[in-house]
Amino acid sequence: MDIKQYLDSTYLKTADQAGLSEADNLGIVKASIVEAIEEGYKLIMIRPEMVAVAKEMIAGASSKVTIGTVIDFPLGQGATEVKLAEAQQAILDGADDLDFVLDYEGFKAGKTDAVREQVLVCTKLGLENNKIVKWIVEIAALNDHEIVQLSALVKNVVLSNFDESTYNHVFVKSSTGFYKTRDGIPNGATLSGIKLMLENSYPLPVKAAGGVRTLEEAQQMISLGVKRIGTSSAAAIVKGFKASGGY
Repeated sequence: MDIKQYLDSTYLKTADQAGLSEADNLGIVKASIVEAIEEGYKLIMIRPEMVAVAKEMIAGASSKVTIGTVIDFPLGQGATEVKLAEAQQAILDGADDLDFVLDYEGFKAGKTDAVREQVLVCTKLGLENNKIVKWIVEIAALNDHEIVQLSALVKNVVLSNFDESTYNHVFVKSSTGFYKTRDGIPNGATLSGIKLMLENSYPLPVKAAGGVRTLEEAQQMISLGVKRIGTSSAAAIVKGFKASGGY
């Protein structure tokens, strides 16, 4: 198993969130892109405004690293038009993967039909442009029943509206890594949450994002059936170290 081919190496902080100047934060983004190129990770996951920078650097290095970005991040409460506009710009800038934040709060408020329609329209845009689409359900904001429901919702939209050949291009993803929890409760991927996602999203693939910081944790997720791992600790995972904090 080549662990690097499961890793979406991730840096999604703004300068304000990182407590840095714009220039210093851009430096971290560029360093992350260089690391992904040199190490041969599957993908570099960055904010939308950084996609064009990554595209230029990766093309210049003749690298096979792909580029992912987040859409309607981190809350997912934007209108469908907002999601579509962000996704269209990311496509123009050269993104390969589009990680949409699903409107989980809208779903919890009973707006199931609206959420289902948003998943349909945005997935259609991604697939028509030959992109990988991922739907972030934010499991830390959900109870087990809601995790089951949202995983199944994404699955059912895809199975009802798209050809079987597209199934492995639409993921259900656990977390943004930015959700604020109380009392130290994990805000990212947990074994119990990932198991529920896998059971209820099949045959769609699952991405475990948030909180995977060691090689052992990554291997656990892969052994369960996860196809991608989103992490800001890619280097530590590959080298067998334990990262302290982060996504």
